[in-house]
Formats: sequence, structure tokens, C-alpha cells
Amino acid sequence: MTKFRFCAVLLLALAVLAVPLLARAQTPAPQAPQPVATQPAPPPAIAAPAQPAAAPETPREVPAPRVPRDLSPWSMFLSADILVKAVMVSLAFASLVTWTILLGKTLQLFIARRRVNLALARIAKARTLAEAHLALGPSRNVVSTLLAAAIAELRVSGDVLAETGIKERAESRFAEILRAEQRVARTGMGMLATIGSTSPFVGLFGTVWGIMNSFIGISKAQTTNLAVVAPGIAEALLATAIGLVAAIPAVIFYNHFARGSRSYLELVGRASGAVGRLLSRDLDRANSGMLSRAAE
Repeated sequence: MTKFRFCAVLLLALAVLAVPLLARAQTPAPQAPQPVATQPAPPPAIAAPAQPAAAPETPREVPAPRVPRDLSPWSMFLSADILVKAVMVSLAFASLVTWTILLGKTLQLFIARRRVNLALARIAKARTLAEAHLALGPSRNVVSTLLAAAIAELRVSGDVLAETGIKERAESRFAEILRAEQRVARTGMGMLATIGSTSPFVGLFGTVWGIMNSFIGISKAQTTNLAVVAPGIAEALLATAIGLVAAIPAVIFYNHFARGSRSYLELVGRASGAVGRLLSRDLDRANSGMLSRAAE
């Protein structure tokens, strides 16, 4: 009996173990086609080269965000941001002002220098203030203004015998005339200095603003394609270029007119010295006449 029970238990254990084995033996049956399914895999590998047909889709996506326009200065100005446009217009106006000052100051200094040279040539042979005044005639220039100031001081100080006091007062009048002429000679130079010093920074402000807008557009387009980035950056850099175009001539013209105004003021100083010498001669003649009458 014990042997029978042992055999029964052994058969039952074998049956329990045989159930999962039979289940596993049955599952490979559907897996058998898998090798057949893996064999068609090479056709996709062969078909993979055919996918370049879809490659043209990537070039089609590149021109889509790109604006089809030429990168000429005018087109870049039209497509720029409103603030960058305002900066460009202001810098272009500043450049126009610079060239206008160039023409105006050149004519002004040329005419003023020519008038002073002609007046000095006319009064070179004059012996008195009256003769110099007659030699100049009705012409209006800084030399005639100096002569009028010297004659006016003589008339006002006709009853004063102190020659030194008359000369000092006349020199004071001459100094006022020279300061007024200096202000006239330097007209417009302050504007040149302002344009030359601020235009690069104004252009840089427009560039920074334009590049900032370009980066914002890059983030919205979610692309770093150079064809998309280049137009915005070029528009921004155009503002800096216009700023330099306005600033460089302004600095050059300022230095040129600074030298020209100094030379003109030196010429006016020569005219002041010539009128002062005529005044001194008139005073010496007046003093010698008074001494001769006193001797009589």
C-alpha cells in the first residue's frame, strides 16, 4: 500500500509538472512564424533609400519662414522695426545737418576772411582813423566795426587828456567785438560736436533693439536657420552703419572748422591791432598839437 501511495503521489507530481511544460510546448507554435516575419525586414532596409524622396520636404520648410526679399539698404529699412526706423531717420537727418553746416560754414568763413583781407589792404596806407573810415566806405565788416568803435571812443573821450585811459577803453570795446565775432565764427560747431559724439551711440541703440527683436523672432520661429536670422541682424546693423556715416564726417568737419575759425580770429586780431595803431597815432598827434599850442 505504501508503495502504491508513493507511486500515486509521484504520478500526481509528474502530472502537475507536465501541465506547464505542455503549455510552454504549445506557445512556440505561434512563435514559429516570427522567423518568417523577420525575413521581410530586409525589404524596409531596401526601401530606406527610397525615403530621400521625403527629403525635399525639409528644403520646403526652410523657405517658409524666410521672407523672400533682397538685402538692399532700402528694403532693410522698410522691413525694420518702427523704433529702428525712427533711429535711422534721425541719423539720416543728422547727416544732412552735418553736410549743410559744411556748406554754410565754408561759405561763411571764406566770405568773412575775404572781407577782412580786403579791408586790411584798404586801410594799410591810411594815416588816421578818418582816412581809414573813408577808405572802407559803406562796406560792413568787422574792420569797419572796429574803426567805428575807436572813433566813438575818441568822440566820447574828447575832453579827457589821459591817453592811457582812452586806449584801455578802446581795447575793451575791441575785446567785446572780438568775442562777438568768435561766437559768430563758432556757429554750428556745437551741433557738429553733438552729432559726432552721440550718433554712434544712437545707432548702437537701434542695433541692440533690432537684434533683440531678431532673437525674439528666432524663439517664435523655433529655428536657428541662418536664412531666417540674417535679415533681422542685417537690419539692426544698418542702424550702426548709418550712425557711423553721420558721426565720422561730423568729427572731421568739426576739426576742420576749429582750425579755420582760429585762423580767422587771428586775422581779426590783426585788424584790431591795425585799428589800435591808428588810434594811437591820432592820440599822439592830438597830444603833440596840444603841447605845441601850450608852448605858444
